[in-house]
Amino acid sequence: MWMYLGLLAALFLGLHNLCKKHAVQGNSVFPVLLGTVSSGFLFVATFYLLSVFFPEYAVENGYEFQEISWQTHGFIFIKSVIMASSWVLAYQALKHLPITIVTPIRSAGPFFTFIGAIIIYKESPNLYQWIGFFLIIFSVLLYSKIGKKEGINFKKNKWIFAIIGATFLGASSGLYDKFLIQNLGLNPQTLQFWFCLYTILLLLFILSITWFPFAEKRKDFTFRWSIIAVGVLLQAADYFYFKALQDPDALIMLLSAIKRSQILIAVVIGGLVFKEQNKRKKLIPLAGIMLGVFLILYSN
Repeated sequence: MWMYLGLLAALFLGLHNLCKKHAVQGNSVFPVLLGTVSSGFLFVATFYLLSVFFPEYAVENGYEFQEISWQTHGFIFIKSVIMASSWVLAYQALKHLPITIVTPIRSAGPFFTFIGAIIIYKESPNLYQWIGFFLIIFSVLLYSKIGKKEGINFKKNKWIFAIIGATFLGASSGLYDKFLIQNLGLNPQTLQFWFCLYTILLLLFILSITWFPFAEKRKDFTFRWSIIAVGVLLQAADYFYFKALQDPDALIMLLSAIKRSQILIAVVIGGLVFKEQNKRKKLIPLAGIMLGVFLILYSN
């Protein structure tokens, strides 16, 4: 069941990435990020209020919220710092790079998670899983050659380094999620509620320095429907991902790889919607990534 929940998370993540590209194109990045996190928080907060006023109904339907200690709040705040940093880098990169370049680079995230899962959680991959992960990395390198044809030099473009940094931080957060869910016993909705709240506070602090004081920057921001869609879709994806992690048999390295199947939506549909270049050539490394995911999923 946890694998199917992972696939559901991937579906919502793929749709989330398409909406995110629409939200940031030609727009001011930081307020878009604040808007997406805030809309996601309001979505989760609706269930929080329902649990406060109708606790029995919440328990019956499986979305009750836990009372947690200050120490646990501290652990959740650390996740907010990690992910806020990752999102700031990722949103800036997405604004300046094609989605068909950004998404495949982010697909290397499972490799970082893979290494962490072996070192931290002692998860044991087999030969086919090793092959699958390295196939994903090799496919991402192929994308770099295609990217040069679009005027993107992977060695000199700072947005490439930004998306690589965002990918590493995102993978670190994925490993941390397993600790929060399995070791601390947090349920998905409790983690989502406090994580979103702390992330909003962090982003408000960043914007108070970099955006709110400057009238010209404020004029660059345009509200779009996709900002709300990004927040809601991300919370839906996170819910299914965290539900999958609640299963003690769930392997974080496999879940991370399963989530990469979102790339099918981002590259194929995203390439058509945003009319990006070299779509056919990008299908070759895309096939490599999908084969890598397949090897990981069905190698047991």
